[in-house]
Amino acid sequence: MTTIRTILAIATSKGWPLHQMDVKNAFLHGDLKEEIFMSPPPCMFSSPSTDITMSMGSDSQFIEKLQQQLKSSFHMKDFESLQYFLGLKIQHCPTGTILHQHKYTQELLTLVGLQDSNSVLTPMEVNLKLRQEGGDLLSDPSLYRQLVGSLNYLTITRPDISFAVQQVSQFMQAPCQAHLAAVRRLLRYLKGTSGRGLFFPSSTSLQLVGFSDADWASCVDTRLSIPGWCMFLGGALISWKSKKQARVSKSSIESEYRAMSAACSEMIWLWVGRHEISLPHISTENQPADVFTKALSRHRHQLMIDKLMLLDRPTSI
Repeated sequence: MTTIRTILAIATSKGWPLHQMDVKNAFLHGDLKEEIFMSPPPCMFSSPSTDITMSMGSDSQFIEKLQQQLKSSFHMKDFESLQYFLGLKIQHCPTGTILHQHKYTQELLTLVGLQDSNSVLTPMEVNLKLRQEGGDLLSDPSLYRQLVGSLNYLTITRPDISFAVQQVSQFMQAPCQAHLAAVRRLLRYLKGTSGRGLFFPSSTSLQLVGFSDADWASCVDTRLSIPGWCMFLGGALISWKSKKQARVSKSSIESEYRAMSAACSEMIWLWVGRHEISLPHISTENQPADVFTKALSRHRHQLMIDKLMLLDRPTSI
C-alpha cells in the first residue's frame, strides 16, 4: 500500500492521468494446483474478485501501447479514469486527489449497528491504559476479532486511527469487555468522520520528509515503548507506523533512537537517491508522529489531522 500511495502522490503532483483496467476472471489465467475456495466466510463482506491494474505516466503513446499489449493477452475491461482500486475510492478535485474508504466504513458501521449512533471527536480516550486483564472475557470473541481486522484494513487511508487500532490489536487472543468498549468508541469516531481520507496535493515538490517519535515505557503490561513514524513525499503522506518496540528501552532517549532507526530504514527503502539523511530536532508542538504514539486531546488530535493532510471527501464531485 505504501507503493500505491507513492504512485498516487507522484501522479497527482505531476498532473499525470491515472488509467484503470480490469482482467476478467484473472484467477483462470494461472496454473494452480492448490484447492481454491471462492465463497467468503460467513459474516464477511468484500469487493468483487477482480484483478485491477492501473497505469500512469507522461508518455501517453507508451501507455496506450502497453494497454493494447495487455488486451491482446487477456480479456480486459477498460474503466478509463481510475476511480476504485482494491476497495479504495480515488476522487479527483481541482487541487489534488483524495483517497478514502467511505463506503467500506459505512458497511462496517452497519455490520455492528452503529450507523445511527452518536459520534465522538477522538478515536481513543486520553490516558486510557488497556491491560491484558480488562475485566470479564467476551463469551464469543469472533466479532471482536472481525472488527479489529476490518479496522486494520481501514488504516490504509486513516492514519489518525493507527494508534487506537494498534492498541486493540494486542488482545485478539483473549479480548475483554474493556477492549470491546475501546473498539466501539473507535467506531463511533469513524461514524462522524467516515468520509475522511488522504489528500495528495497537485503541483507539489517530491522531497521525502519523515518524522519519528516514541512514548517511553507506555505499555502497562510489558513497559515496552510505543514508537511512531510517518513519511511525506512533498505534501502527501505515503507511509506511517504505530507499533510497540520489541525490547524494553532503559531510557526515553534510547526509545527515541530506536524509533529514529526504524524511520531511517523506511526512508532508505523509499529510494533516498543522494544517500543523505539530515536529522533536525522537531518540537512536540510540530511533531505529526505524536499521533502514532499515544491518545491525544481533542484540540491536539485535530491539529495532527491537519498536519497529516487528512480531508473530507468532496461530495459534489
